[in-house]
Amino acid sequence: MVVGRIGSHQDVLARLASLRQNQYRGRRAPHKPLLVLLALGRLANRASSELPWSEAEAQLSDLIAEFGPASKTGRAQSAAYPFTRLRSDGVWTLSRDVPMDKVSPLAAHDVVGRLEASLEVALRRDPRLLRSAARALVDSHFPPTVAPDVLAAVGLDPDDILRATDPAATALRHRDPAWRTAILQAWDRQCAFCGYDGQLGGASVGVDAAHVRWFAFDGPDSLDNGLALCVLHHKLFDLGVLGLDTSLRIHVSNAFTARTNAGRALYDLHGRTLEPRPGTAVPATEHVAWHRREVFKGAPLAA
Repeated sequence: MVVGRIGSHQDVLARLASLRQNQYRGRRAPHKPLLVLLALGRLANRASSELPWSEAEAQLSDLIAEFGPASKTGRAQSAAYPFTRLRSDGVWTLSRDVPMDKVSPLAAHDVVGRLEASLEVALRRDPRLLRSAARALVDSHFPPTVAPDVLAAVGLDPDDILRATDPAATALRHRDPAWRTAILQAWDRQCAFCGYDGQLGGASVGVDAAHVRWFAFDGPDSLDNGLALCVLHHKLFDLGVLGLDTSLRIHVSNAFTARTNAGRALYDLHGRTLEPRPGTAVPATEHVAWHRREVFKGAPLAA
C-alpha cells in the first residue's frame, strides 16, 4: 500500500479513523488501535513513539488480553498481528522488513516499530492533536466505562484526553438524551443483575443505563439494547467478566477470579435469570449474541 506524507490536522485524524475500516459486520478489531494508543502514550511521555518488540510483546499482549475480545491465539501471536500489519495502514513503520504475523523474526532481530515519520512530527508539534487522536480512537473502539482504563494502561492521562473536544474527533452518531431515563425507568431504577437501587435525594445514584451492543459498534439507543446496571456490574459487563445467554441467564467468565468474600460474591450471579417487570423490553437476541461474541471473555463458569 502506497501512502503519502501526513500533513494537516485533518489528515492525521482521517488516517487514524481509517483503522475502523478493519471491522466487519460489528466485529471488534481493537488490536491496531491499541498499538497506536500505546505509541501515542510513549510519544507523550518520551517524545518518541519508538517501541521495540522486546517491550511490545508483553505490553501489547496485556492490552489485547484485557481490552480485546477473547482470542484463540497465543499472546505473542496476538501482539505480532498488529505490530506487523499496521504498516499497511500507512501509520506505522518497522526498523526491518519482516513477514506479516511472524513472531520469530521480530524476536530474533528485536525489531523496533514507530509511528510514520510525518505523523509523529505532526503529533509532537501539536499536543492538542495528540489528545484529539487518542480521544477519537477510544471513542471509536471502547465504551465510556472502559475508555479511561485503556488510556491509563497506555500511559495517557484519562482526564486530559477525555476533555479533548476537537470537532473533527466528534462521533457522527449522537446519543439519545432520553435513553438513560427510559432504561432506568423500565428496570425500576435498580441493577438488573444484583438489585442495587440506591438513591440520593430521590435520584438514582450508582445506577447506569448500559448498552448490550456498544453504541460505538452501532448499538441502538433502544429499550431492547439496554439494561440498568450498578456501576460495578456495568463495568464488569463491558469488560467481559459478566454476560448473558439467549435465555437471559447471567454468566460469569471463568477467567474471573477473586479471593475475598466481596469479590467472590460475583460468583453468586452466575446462572441467575433476569427478572424484568411486566412489559419491560428485554435485550434482543442479536444484541446478546454480539456481546457474547465480541465482549464476553472466554467460557462461562461451570454450572
